Amino acid sequence: MNRNELDPDAGPSAAFGVRLRRLREEHGWTLPELGERMDYSGSHISGVENATRAATVKFARRADAVFGLADSADSFERESRRIHQGVLLEGFPEYVGYEGRAVEIRLFQIGIVPGLLQTPEYARALATSDIRRGSITPDQAEERVSFLMQRQATLTRDQPPMLLVVMDESCILRPIGGPAIMAAQLEKLAAFAELPNSVLQVAPFAIGERRPFHLPVNLLTLGDRSLVAYAETHAQGHVDRESTAVLPLLAGYHHLQAESLPQAASVAMIHEVRKGTP
Repeated sequence: MNRNELDPDAGPSAAFGVRLRRLREEHGWTLPELGERMDYSGSHISGVENATRAATVKFARRADAVFGLADSADSFERESRRIHQGVLLEGFPEYVGYEGRAVEIRLFQIGIVPGLLQTPEYARALATSDIRRGSITPDQAEERVSFLMQRQATLTRDQPPMLLVVMDESCILRPIGGPAIMAAQLEKLAAFAELPNSVLQVAPFAIGERRPFHLPVNLLTLGDRSLVAYAETHAQGHVDRESTAVLPLLAGYHHLQAESLPQAASVAMIHEVRKGTP
């Protein structure tokens, strides 16, 4: 295996790799020997040590088990999660922390189905597209999908939040991942609308300039009735808890709901689009 002398200050992945190599060498293990203990190939271990392969949470957990670091402040899993959050938009990890405690979640999405309602296959199709463009690695793509599935768990907790979703019509018309994946995604949306803690609406193209938002919007109501807003561009995300900034977004959301199709009509539109898929 090629040995690359990394500078731990070169970045989080380099620091992870340097630390992994140091611990391996302190135990006197070769790359294949550590790989055997972790159930990974020696070349995979080498890739992580040289920062050419991402350290997934699954990989980090196995390293923790081998080196006796599980649940410790210095665990590889903690380090891996910090690295993973580093590839997310600024502000999004903070938002997710609030999302898990929210009693009401209001979402508006353009172009793609909101993450909390995506099927794993739909989410993987989006991640695969990012891999082809070179913006993320395959390991990061898998981490992204895994992270999304963890977020979706908030919808099945003992006291799930009320989830109100408005989707631009483009969300259901834009084909993602091929007909079969899109058909399953549309079926999931229709099933979501039947849940007692959900409201699903489509904002049709026909509302034109009356649509108040031109970017996705996330609004949370926490247990103390305080509000949290999250909005993002392609470059960054921003969390806001100041009422002077959040209340206008809430008012805009109410206007959006008034202009959008009622839930029954929205579901009918989803079923009509579904007829065009296998």
